[in-house]
Amino acid sequence: MLSPLLSWAQPPELRQFLLQRTPEALYLNARLALTPHGAVQDALVKGVPLYFVWEASVYRERWYWTDKRVTTQRRVLRLAYQPLTRLWRVSVSTDGAGASGGAGLQYALHQNHDTLEEALAGVGHVARWRLADARQLDGGDEHYVVFDFRLDLTLLPRPFQIGLGSQAEWTMALEQEMRVPNAATPEPPVEARAGAEPRAPETGADAAEPPGR
Repeated sequence: MLSPLLSWAQPPELRQFLLQRTPEALYLNARLALTPHGAVQDALVKGVPLYFVWEASVYRERWYWTDKRVTTQRRVLRLAYQPLTRLWRVSVSTDGAGASGGAGLQYALHQNHDTLEEALAGVGHVARWRLADARQLDGGDEHYVVFDFRLDLTLLPRPFQIGLGSQAEWTMALEQEMRVPNAATPEPPVEARAGAEPRAPETGADAAEPPGR
């Protein structure tokens, strides 16, 4: 029986989105609330693995030409139910998909969760994701980040892809654009950060704001 929390479809809800620029690098801290459609959850419960993609591109503004893409980072998270152990497994990959789609991915991290809600919380959370090195942001130019999160049906085995692209209930996607802070902020000591959850500032001139484009 489906949990009442997951019975109705909703697009990903952005709970946190913070760009952190330090003297060493640019990081992204983000949290999404994911509520899959009934058909999507049914597929998960039946053991069909699903693939969620985090993608972020850093752009440099250029008044004389189109904006230049400085770098793009990509993470793929595989969510699958394991009937024998009754656990939900989230696997993280930073590689591109191979010729066989999701089956060609190499995974660097695996985490098991007792419930689907806990697994979805893991899929929808990223902390200190390194988007660019500090040297890539030098020059005093304005930069911004274009972020994309989606359920990627192209990574499913081909038999499961048939007809899904035309079904709105399988569409889970979110796009966000935000300016990179102009100045780097020194990080607090490691002991001061331990256990602290990054929190997006509500106001202030140094807060990363969506570009007025």
